[in-house]
Amino acid sequence: MNQVDLGAKALWTLIPVSILAGLATVFVYRRWSDRHAIRITINRMLAHMLEFRLFVDEPILILRAQRDLLVQNWHLLRLLLRPSLILLIPFAVLLAQMNAYYGRAPLRVGDPAILTLQFRSPGTTLPSGVVLKTPDAIRVETSGLLVVSLNQISWRIRPTAPLSGHVQVIRAKEPVTKSIAAGQGLHYLSERRTSSLTEFLIHLNEAPFFDTSIAWIEVRYPSATILRWPWLLWFLLISSGTAIVIHAVS
Repeated sequence: MNQVDLGAKALWTLIPVSILAGLATVFVYRRWSDRHAIRITINRMLAHMLEFRLFVDEPILILRAQRDLLVQNWHLLRLLLRPSLILLIPFAVLLAQMNAYYGRAPLRVGDPAILTLQFRSPGTTLPSGVVLKTPDAIRVETSGLLVVSLNQISWRIRPTAPLSGHVQVIRAKEPVTKSIAAGQGLHYLSERRTSSLTEFLIHLNEAPFFDTSIAWIEVRYPSATILRWPWLLWFLLISSGTAIVIHAVS
């Protein structure tokens, strides 16, 4: 699938979140790090780097400076470890949620897409009673195609109008639902819904289901950019710029 550019409107919604993330980062690093020790460590690193130019004709001194620089790098990482760990989980959740908005675009109306159901136990025939039920705006163009080597069933679908809804895989057990969206603009998108709590930590955008015979159900969405750049690059530039400005003025 070709990339979809979400445009300037998406950037305007991304900017406030990025600024808040930058402010939160500055607050956590100031609150839970030893700023005095960090400043001393950075000054020592700069001093060791200057030694490279001062003792360019002294290999032994250069090697000693490299060793000391590595030691100070390690010391700096230790000083930054606590605030980094504090930010780790909140930022992991935040980035997963933002990727659901900015990392993918809804299915294009009129273009085909693939919906895949992954089973846990291998089989050689299509499990009986498996039916794909879709909203009126989604046309199912093929019957379920079993790929034995991958233990998957796939359907080709095609949205005929903009929508935001759910598809259902109906079996003898409780139906398994999956969110789906087509059209333009920003949508909260989840490519994969899983039954594994472990995989749910990777695919946080949709709650897990409880049919243990199915591993996951997935819809492939087109990848998205914002003004031709990945959203994560915009996020890093804006949040980092915010942190630098706040640090410089305070």
